[in-house]
Amino acid sequence: MKKKVLSLMLAASMVFGLAACGSSDTQPAAEPAAEPAATEETTAAEPAAADTTEAAGPDERGMQDGKFVDTRHITVELYDRNVDGGTEAGNNAWTQWIQQQMLDRYNVEVEFVTVSRWDEATDINNLLASQSAPDICYTYNYSAIQTYANMGGVIDLAPLLDQNKDLVPSMFDWLGEEVIYQDLDPNAGTLWAIEGKRNEICRINTFIRQDWLDKLGLEVPTTKQEFEDCLVAFKENADTLLGADASKMVPFSISYDVGWRAATLIESFMDPAITDKEYYVNGYDSRAFTQNGTKEAVRLLNKWYNAGLIWKDFAVHTGDDTTEDDMIKAGFVGAFIHNYDYPFRNGKDSINATLAAQFGDDAKFVAINTFEDKNGGYNKYTYSNTGDRKVFFPATNDEPIASLCYLEFISQPETIKFLQIGEEGVTHTVDASGAIVIQEPDEAHHDWYQNSGKNIDMTINCNGLRLDTEELTVQSLAFAYAEVDPADVQEAIKVALVDAKTPKTPSVGDIQAETEGTDLDGKRDQAYDKAVVASEADFDSVWDQGMEEYLAAGGQAIIDERTAAWEATYSSDNL
Repeated sequence: MKKKVLSLMLAASMVFGLAACGSSDTQPAAEPAAEPAATEETTAAEPAAADTTEAAGPDERGMQDGKFVDTRHITVELYDRNVDGGTEAGNNAWTQWIQQQMLDRYNVEVEFVTVSRWDEATDINNLLASQSAPDICYTYNYSAIQTYANMGGVIDLAPLLDQNKDLVPSMFDWLGEEVIYQDLDPNAGTLWAIEGKRNEICRINTFIRQDWLDKLGLEVPTTKQEFEDCLVAFKENADTLLGADASKMVPFSISYDVGWRAATLIESFMDPAITDKEYYVNGYDSRAFTQNGTKEAVRLLNKWYNAGLIWKDFAVHTGDDTTEDDMIKAGFVGAFIHNYDYPFRNGKDSINATLAAQFGDDAKFVAINTFEDKNGGYNKYTYSNTGDRKVFFPATNDEPIASLCYLEFISQPETIKFLQIGEEGVTHTVDASGAIVIQEPDEAHHDWYQNSGKNIDMTINCNGLRLDTEELTVQSLAFAYAEVDPADVQEAIKVALVDAKTPKTPSVGDIQAETEGTDLDGKRDQAYDKAVVASEADFDSVWDQGMEEYLAAGGQAIIDERTAAWEATYSSDNL
C-alpha cells in the first residue's frame, strides 16, 4: 500500500524536472575479515571459547564476515551518454567487472539501470512514478531530491549511516564527515543525500582555434575587445579558413544552455569582491542568472549574435543531439566556452583528435583567458570539492544495507583507480617518469572503452582522477586523455586556475522554496536564449520580462529564503 500511494504521489510530481588495474589475476582483492582478538588468560573452569563454541552465525543484517549469507540484489543508476563508437552503457567490461566484484565481496548482485544523461529529469521521474527507480540514484539537482523527500519518496540516510557506519569506512575516509553530512538539516536532522567529492576543481575554459589565429596572423586575445576582433576576423576571412565551406563558418558557438556555456564571460562581469553571502543568495544553480553583472554579459552576447558572430541556430538544439559537436569537429567553429577539458575528451573521437586527423597536428583548440573583469584580472570560479552529484536512495529501495555496501565498494581507492585507468597495456601505459598515460583500448579490447572520461558515471562519488598519491595524480592528469597533446591539457589546467575563486559551501539547511518553483530551469534557459537572439533595441525589455517571470515563478522566494537562512546562521557576509 505504501508503494502504491507513493507511486500516485510521484506520478503527480511529473510537472517538475531534475533539471579507476588489472585482468582477472590483477583485480583488487577483497580485504580479509578481521580475526577476533585473542584473550591472554584462560582458566580450567572456563576453557577458551574456540574449544566449545561454534563459529558465530550471521549478524542482524544477514552478514557474516562482512558478506551477506543470502544473495542480495540491487539496482544502480548509470548515465547513458549515447557515445558514438562507445559500448552499451549498462553492459560492458567495466559494468561486468563491478558486478563480479560486488558478488565476490558482498554476495550482492548488481543490475544497472541506464538513464539518458541528457533526459535525466524525465527518466528519473518516470522510474519513480512506476515504482521502478534504481535502489541507488544520483543527480546534480539537490532541490529535486528535497521534493521527493517531502513526498516520502526518499530514505533518510542519517539513521542508516549511524547504525551501519562500520560498513562504510572507505566512504568516510574518502569523503570525510564534512562532505558526507554537508546536506544534513541542522534542525530536522535529516540527510536525504550524500554529496560526491571533486578531486579536480577546474571548471570552465574559453577555447579558440590556434591554427586559425596563426593563419590570419592574429595574437591570442587577452581582452573582450581582442576576442571580438578575432571573431570578426574569422567571419570576414571565412573563404581563407574554410574554402568551399565558407558559408558554414561559426565564429563563436554556444548552446541553449547559455548560463553554463558563457560562464567565463558572465563571471568576468561579476564583482571580483563579491561577498560569500551575495554569491550564495543568487547562486541557486550554477547558471548565475540572478547574479549582479549577468545582464551586461548577455547584452554583449546579444551584440555578437546580431553581428553574425554566434551560431544562429544555437537555441533550437538541446543537449540530446550532437549537432554542435559535429559542427566543431568538422572544423567550422572558431571559439567556444565549455568544461575545462572538453576538447580532450573521448580519445580519438575528441574534438582535438578529430581536428588533427583531418587538418594536421596544428589544428586544435587551446584554452585562453580573454574576458577581463573590472580590475583587469580574470574573475572566474572553480568547483568546490563538494557540490558534485548527490547520491540518494528512493523509498522503494528494499536493500539499503546492500546499497551501502555498494557505496563502500565504489569509494575504495583500488576500485576508483581501476575504474579510472584500467589495466596496464589495455587502457593505460606507464611513462618513464611513472605517470599514468591513458590510451584507447585496441579493437580486441574495445569493450573496455570508457563511455565517460575516467568512468565518471561509475565513480559516482568521485569526480576527477584519484591515484595512489596526490603527486602521482597531478603528474598523470595531463596524460589522462588519449590521443591529445598532454601539453595542451596542462595549459588548460593552468588557464582555468588563473584568478579563480573556490566558492564557499555554507550549511544552512534545506531551502523549502527550492522545491516549489515551477520549471525554473526551463524559464531561466528560455530567458537567456530569448535575450541573446532579441534585436539590440529590444534587449532590455526581453531580458527584464524573462527575469520578472523567473522571479515570480519562485526565483524571488528562493532568494528571500536563502537570505533569511544565511542571516539566521552567520553573523558575517563572508564565511
